[in-house]
Amino acid sequence: MPVEFLGIGGTNDGSETAPRSGASFDPEYTLKLARAHEEHGWDRVLFAYGSGSPDPAQVAAFVATKLDTLQILLAHRPNVSYPTYAAKTFATLDQVANGRLTVHFITGGNDREQGREGDRLTKDERYSRTREYIQIVKRIWTTREAFDHHGEHYRFDDFVSDVFPVQLPRPNVSFGGSSPAAYAAGGAEADIYCLWGEPLAQTAEQIQAVHAAARAAGRADLPRIQVAFRPIIAPTEELAWEKAYRTLEVIKQRREGGNALLRRHHTDAPQNAGSQRLLAVAAQGERFDRALWTPTAAATSGAGNSTALVGTPETVAQALLDYYDLGVSILSARGYDMLNDTIDFGRYVIPMVREEVAKRDAAKLAVPA
Repeated sequence: MPVEFLGIGGTNDGSETAPRSGASFDPEYTLKLARAHEEHGWDRVLFAYGSGSPDPAQVAAFVATKLDTLQILLAHRPNVSYPTYAAKTFATLDQVANGRLTVHFITGGNDREQGREGDRLTKDERYSRTREYIQIVKRIWTTREAFDHHGEHYRFDDFVSDVFPVQLPRPNVSFGGSSPAAYAAGGAEADIYCLWGEPLAQTAEQIQAVHAAARAAGRADLPRIQVAFRPIIAPTEELAWEKAYRTLEVIKQRREGGNALLRRHHTDAPQNAGSQRLLAVAAQGERFDRALWTPTAAATSGAGNSTALVGTPETVAQALLDYYDLGVSILSARGYDMLNDTIDFGRYVIPMVREEVAKRDAAKLAVPA
């Protein structure tokens, strides 16, 4: 089973541990970070979405015209545009990127953040809307005939696009969430299902839930699984743990000072199931399995991708392989010093994981059927 690595397409050098040094969109830094991913073995970068952030589609197009092989994962919230418009945007971007686009659909787990752009639906209603939205986008990408749509959330007549993706039959669709409603929607529609880093046992349970939802939707294929972590690596275990605790203290200090990057996750009682799960794991203990560390999640109220893998490159690589052995084929990682951590992870961790995956695959092929 091939393994892929997903990084972050940041638009400035700010993080939970350091204020940004310039504007929210710094083109020079954006390109430098993306190029570091391309040059150090990463497959794809995520251009994330926030209510007040630079438009990720425009940033992704900018990067796509500058780099040749790095693939793009574009985050999109269905509440911000009509699906007919979005489908054309995605198809045009896939043309610009020459077939390197995947779209990550965000349902939205925080009512306040959704409300900043006028979204007043309940959480379950948002999942229903996202599912319908994805179905429409897929149809627009793959049909050359005009069609009508009269659904629960969208109604239009006689639409046909005149721009189509390079990828056939269409780009992949990515989706995330940890509630039953999320499993149902993503299990039915996603090519890639995204999870945050939990202990191995809980991750296995979530994978089973996603696959069960896919089968219940009548799918013969199953979504590929992606899991996200914050790697904290150093040459020795002792130095890695010292680095981890320094990182944690800075996060706490910046949160107390009102770190703008945590604005979307302002509450200590998050509404979304994924963050609730991370906090529940953190309440059970700090360390799990080979290298999973939870205090960074607790310090950010379970804000998104926030659990860490701590250790030497060898330890972190082996921890990632533990998830690969569960069936995770896309490993997402984002350091706190985004540029330098991207380079270090690409130099020291990615090659080890790829080498071990190749050995596993070769061993499977060598076993007689």
